[in-house]
Amino acid sequence: MSGSSENVVNVVLFEPEIPQNTGNIMRTCVAAGAVLHIIGPVGFDIDNPEFRRASTNHITWADYTLYDSWSDFASKNDGEYFFMTRYGKVPPSDIDFREAAKRSKIYLIFGKESTGIPGEILRANLDRCFRIPMNADCRCLNLSNACAVAIYEALRQLDYPGLSMTEEQKGEDFLEQNYSYDETLRKKRP
Repeated sequence: MSGSSENVVNVVLFEPEIPQNTGNIMRTCVAAGAVLHIIGPVGFDIDNPEFRRASTNHITWADYTLYDSWSDFASKNDGEYFFMTRYGKVPPSDIDFREAAKRSKIYLIFGKESTGIPGEILRANLDRCFRIPMNADCRCLNLSNACAVAIYEALRQLDYPGLSMTEEQKGEDFLEQNYSYDETLRKKRP
């Protein structure tokens, strides 16, 4: 499936290795209305039923593109590149995604689970590197969790473009219509 030009936020996975992470990220991209770019080589078979299970079949709705290499990706995608790395010196909240989106598309780039984004790419983009603040004893977050944090920080700054602020599947007033206050209290009592 090819990427949509209407999306402002793009998620880029550099040589992902773990199908469960990529599947979870794919699901987050579907929920967030983001385009997913996957740079190979990939450490698993995207057509494998196990990957489809990991993506909870969101691959059906995902807007994604596969690339052979970093140079293949970079030659086909102009925009504002931001690189998540444990060596970044600012949190994603310090990046002005609103201003970046005025200029062009935003690309949030995440490295492979074992080694991250290659150092030569990061060194060429030091002013575009960010990190997620965490306890000093922790090396990093799980890749899919880190993606979700960064994606939703960018979307928060952009006022969640195109996303629903209400429950669409069961209805905005589902709780009010189906649960009274007394029923809720009774369910909590032993």
